[in-house]
Amino acid sequence: MLNKIKNRCKGTSLQYSIFTNTSEIPANEWNVINEQHNLFLSLSYLRTLENTLADTIDFRYVIFYRKDEAVGIAVNQLIKFNPQNLKLQEFPCRISDTIKNTLMKGMDVRVLICGNLFSCGEHGFVYSDKVTDREAFENLSEALKEIRKTEKADKPSFILLKEFWPSSFTKSDYIKKQDFREFSIDVNMVLEVQRDWGSFDDYLASMKTKFRTRAKKVFKKSKELVVKDFTTDDVEIHKEIIDALYLSVLDKADFKIGKLNAITFKNLKETLKDAFVFKGYFLEGSLVGFTTAFILNNIVEANHIGIDYSYNKSHDIYQRMLYDYVDLAISRKVSELRLGRTAEIIKSSVGAKPVEMKLYARHGNSLSNQLIKPLIELISPSEYEIRNPFKLQLG
Repeated sequence: MLNKIKNRCKGTSLQYSIFTNTSEIPANEWNVINEQHNLFLSLSYLRTLENTLADTIDFRYVIFYRKDEAVGIAVNQLIKFNPQNLKLQEFPCRISDTIKNTLMKGMDVRVLICGNLFSCGEHGFVYSDKVTDREAFENLSEALKEIRKTEKADKPSFILLKEFWPSSFTKSDYIKKQDFREFSIDVNMVLEVQRDWGSFDDYLASMKTKFRTRAKKVFKKSKELVVKDFTTDDVEIHKEIIDALYLSVLDKADFKIGKLNAITFKNLKETLKDAFVFKGYFLEGSLVGFTTAFILNNIVEANHIGIDYSYNKSHDIYQRMLYDYVDLAISRKVSELRLGRTAEIIKSSVGAKPVEMKLYARHGNSLSNQLIKPLIELISPSEYEIRNPFKLQLG
């Protein structure tokens, strides 16, 4: 039921309403604020996640108002995990033994996340230009604290804002005035797609001989792979092997809290159509890998993948997937391909460059929040090496 009684933010003229289900949200108000059509903030995308992941994740949505006019929206997820069930090295940055042994030992941790668990970047909130940056973060902090307070039975231990690009650091640092602590996470590997790359051959021609030769070797080793664009029916037919391939990659991941499954991918394809790309990789008729990608206006975001690692080395499956992502970005005529965190060396060999990102965290308890600062100072991004495959310095 729509909560028509709005909460008032302290010290500002804004109010806000909190919703627990997309069916409660006034779509016209939400869509007016999401005028840039951020796919990850679209109600269709959020409804798909909600319908398939409601058993493991709770969703909270916020609309901010100035008087009766909607001026902002925010997407939040509540999730519980036990670090004992995770490999501690799977966090998105190097965490010292101090944190492993004191902060997380034996804990069931419930976290309130403003942002998207399943995608890197600024997909947590957006305001109209009628709201200043300072106001935006003040009000966001108020709403997040209110959400935490209303979770009477199982309050989140931490509030997390994820993740911000360097162009937003000046603005996002306003949240530190609300007792959030910043820390850097592993870089996101991003390829700037050049305007003169009309085809994949143009991309190869821009490479140094060594890297172009390497690319040709990858295609030679992977020539037996048959790549197919999946429909919703294809995902349904292969759903068991898709889940198995996805889990094989997730087990190696640097950072995982929540996970998707084949049914989620099927529903995303059905809902988002061409904005969600699912490719299957077959070897002698058997599915041995898959990739997913979202088309975000002028950006291709590489997302979840699955690989049968018993064939990865012999057929260069992962490297072939990276080149296919590049080909997709060129064919869709976007300006940027975001390949995500981890595997910096191999991603840089296809031309991606590291981009720094930040998270902000706050403990729900004010006293405990003071204790976070020295612990966060012990966190640093993982070290990495990069390659430059191009004849000229691009970007």
